Amino acid sequence: MDPGTAATAEADASAHERDGAGEGSDDPADRPGRRLSLRPGRALVILLATAFLVLLGYGLVSKADDDGIDQALVRGLAAPAPAFELSVLGRGSGPMPPRATGALADGRLGLGELRGTPVVVNFWASWCPPCRSEQPALERSWRAERGRGDVLFLGIDQQDLTPDARAWIDEFRVTYPQVRDPSDRTARSYGATGLPETYFIDARGLVVGHVIGEITPGQLTAGVEAARSGRLLGSRAGGERRTSN
Repeated sequence: MDPGTAATAEADASAHERDGAGEGSDDPADRPGRRLSLRPGRALVILLATAFLVLLGYGLVSKADDDGIDQALVRGLAAPAPAFELSVLGRGSGPMPPRATGALADGRLGLGELRGTPVVVNFWASWCPPCRSEQPALERSWRAERGRGDVLFLGIDQQDLTPDARAWIDEFRVTYPQVRDPSDRTARSYGATGLPETYFIDARGLVVGHVIGEITPGQLTAGVEAARSGRLLGSRAGGERRTSN
């Protein structure tokens, strides 16, 4: 073989070896160097997408749970009142429905213990100005209704210091029972997002009405009658309110 032919053959062999090294894929991403640079990026995209889907699902479930009562009321349906069992902050005084008297005796009150008695549930806190404004109307309405012995007013104090809450009860001479929710779990289960908010529960344990914000005497009268009769009142806007902390 002459020198020119040998040089040509050697060049062809070298070219074949270079071609063989990349054989199997023409995609630059499959080359070793590119794999190392792209894989972390792909993993991050997958991780972010998964996290987004999880948060989206959680948000949808939470929203559905939180506004379930109002959604039912908007559709013209009564909603089951979420159960609770809370420490008694004040037992109240004067005549009360028989079920309430027995339920308050042990220092804790569960909603299930009141089944058969219409209940007006009012969420409040001592630092809330609209709660202060509406309290006299609540007390007057309770004093007017309690003689019949077939409905109970119940205050649920939240986001508050116990001494401040007790001072509030003394200041306004509240004579209907009060319980305390230190975790806000009860308010969240009802879908309450501010203070004050008032729910009307009938003898079957169904929420038939909800007033968002400071309640008026007229709304109180209508709510009590709805709870007593089981007639749907729906969800209504009240006056001023404070967003929960």
